[in-house]
Amino acid sequence: MLLIQKQFRFLVLAIFAVSALSLTACETMEGAGKDIEKAGEAIQDEADD
Repeated sequence: MLLIQKQFRFLVLAIFAVSALSLTACETMEGAGKDIEKAGEAIQDEADD
């Protein structure tokens, strides 16, 4: 049981860390939207080629 609690705690901390890093990389939700839009456009341009 203790092992499961440690794994769960690690998973929660890992998710929190990834979320925090991704949000600080974009700084705002508007920035995140622009980043996602640019990534989608790049994929679409590659598919058109």
